[in-house]
Amino acid sequence: MAMNKLTERNRAAERHWSLSRRHFLRGLGAGIALPTLPSLLPSWSFAAPAATSAAKGAVTSAVTATPRRMVFVTIPNGVHQTNWWPKGEGTGFNLGPTMEPLAALKDQIQVISGLDHINATAGKDGAGDHARASASLLTGCRAKKTAGADIYLGPSVDQVAAQHVGHLTRFPSLELTCDNVRTSGGCDSGYSCAYQFNIAWRSATTPVPPEPNPRLVFERLFGAGTPEERKANLARRQVRDRSILDFVREDARALAKKLDAKDSRKLEEYLTSVREIEARIARFEQMGDLPNPNVKAPEGVPDQFEGRMQVMYDMIALAFETDSTRIATLILAHDGSNRPFPEIDIARGHHDLSHHQGNQDNLKQIAEIDRHYMSFFAKFLEKLAAMKDIDGNSVLHNSMIVYACGNADGNRHSHDNLPVILAGAGGGGLQTGRFHKVDSMPMSNMYVEMLQHMGVQGIDRFGDSDDRRAAV
Repeated sequence: MAMNKLTERNRAAERHWSLSRRHFLRGLGAGIALPTLPSLLPSWSFAAPAATSAAKGAVTSAVTATPRRMVFVTIPNGVHQTNWWPKGEGTGFNLGPTMEPLAALKDQIQVISGLDHINATAGKDGAGDHARASASLLTGCRAKKTAGADIYLGPSVDQVAAQHVGHLTRFPSLELTCDNVRTSGGCDSGYSCAYQFNIAWRSATTPVPPEPNPRLVFERLFGAGTPEERKANLARRQVRDRSILDFVREDARALAKKLDAKDSRKLEEYLTSVREIEARIARFEQMGDLPNPNVKAPEGVPDQFEGRMQVMYDMIALAFETDSTRIATLILAHDGSNRPFPEIDIARGHHDLSHHQGNQDNLKQIAEIDRHYMSFFAKFLEKLAAMKDIDGNSVLHNSMIVYACGNADGNRHSHDNLPVILAGAGGGGLQTGRFHKVDSMPMSNMYVEMLQHMGVQGIDRFGDSDDRRAAV
């Protein structure tokens, strides 16, 4: 009993430290969370007037701890196998053509082969590989085959982590998509759309729908008050054609006076990035609603998919920089997506191409799509690599970022030897700079180890994991 009370005090102290250490700029219904500014460290204080020695010890430990972060990014329809996999193994590997955009980050990633999702295979359920691929990707569970309301799957790894560390940030997790959002109805061969369009699941029956609108993501991260208040404040700012930063200008000036030169530059760079993203979103809105990713855009109308990918990646980077959340998921497109890629001169749908039947022209276009997705992922990693964390290392170093697909080869709808990249060192616990080959095991084994690196206590099973270690 005494130990339980001590643990609760420690958790309370850690949460109090995590919340009180954040600084905000405020003004006229707007609030902006700020990145860590070391020159403000002496001013961080605690409201509790009579903390116990044990609680104080937890606070001291928390101050010296650096947050660990998780991101899960998913692409659809499998990959061009030959171009995806590196040559060689261990640290003596060469990136394949698909991963060439990651060349400058080679020592900060590990490519992993041999990870499977057996619960995405047909089994006795028949067709529906795309729905099962999305459903099992972060859960390791088999989706109940139904197009009705009686969906049943299992919690996803991101939500398990959020349940343990989400209380330390303003938002337990952030779920984003560059695609449609569907939580009901039938989609793939008798499976509910909830399986195919969601990868985050709070419980076996509750998906966490991702947000497709970058403006709403921005307002969620940087707005203030109730949803109704945020909506009204946004309308007022839009009418006045002013940035959210205009409403916190005086607070920013006052804060700048407390900072040393290095933090002052960091603050200015951060506020500049906020304004640039805000301006970019405004430009998207002026062009009208974002097109449906499942429908080819009319001729002559610019496709906005690239812009949405970039801004969603930037939203995650800003959320991490401000410690607004430590856990995020991003669906670039749902498995089975048939959008074309006019931006790289590919007019046919991705899903149609993925059933390549060995046709070399089809394979060439698949490889181009794979590399196109990879180029945006590389930019995201570069941004995190350039972002300094509280311990002096990069945010990328302190993160674990999974880039994967629940299908391996779209032509065969295979779910073994899945394409997986794990970027970041998780604060130093992961082995980066290598091509890591494991002996055909559940992808859930990797998730168990990631949860342990995240500081989640008592986790030795997840999804369909077994006793073997992925040794990431």
